[in-house]
Amino acid sequence: HGKFKYEVTTTKSSPSVAKDDTLVVNGHRILCVKAQRNPADLPWGKLGVEYVIESTGLFTAKAAAEGHLRGGARKVVISAPASGGAKTLVMAVNHHEYNPSEHHVVSNASCTTNCLAPIVHVLVKEGFGVQTGLMTTIHSYTATQKTVDGVSVKDWRGGRAAAVNIIPSTTG
Repeated sequence: HGKFKYEVTTTKSSPSVAKDDTLVVNGHRILCVKAQRNPADLPWGKLGVEYVIESTGLFTAKAAAEGHLRGGARKVVISAPASGGAKTLVMAVNHHEYNPSEHHVVSNASCTTNCLAPIVHVLVKEGFGVQTGLMTTIHSYTATQKTVDGVSVKDWRGGRAAAVNIIPSTTG
């Protein structure tokens, strides 16, 4: 917190660019990537990006996330449950199933799964087992929740302002 340790400025990557698109930190130039509706339009290859963490929530289907590969990335990790045949890997549970020559788009499951799965995995692996279970997670509010009170077509409880709403809801 406070002042940056190094000088931070912005500049244009070339004279033909209308606005500043490069962040300069201590003389190191970093091209800023703008939002794109199609991940294949992102210049991952040009930027030397190898791994993309897909956390927008928009490209959770394997085929959609593969757009990052067409943009030049080598691998994509979807930070949510995925559809369309993407391998789901959870560290300390099944990460050993990762095959780098086969799995170019993988899912890291949900935040709830990443909290619960390793614990259950150890209980089962060590022979304790689990007969029944109940888990509650406390989750930050998300973009789908209203920031002020308003009508929610999906769920009347979801119409409450997110910052003061402690009513159970679903995520992921």
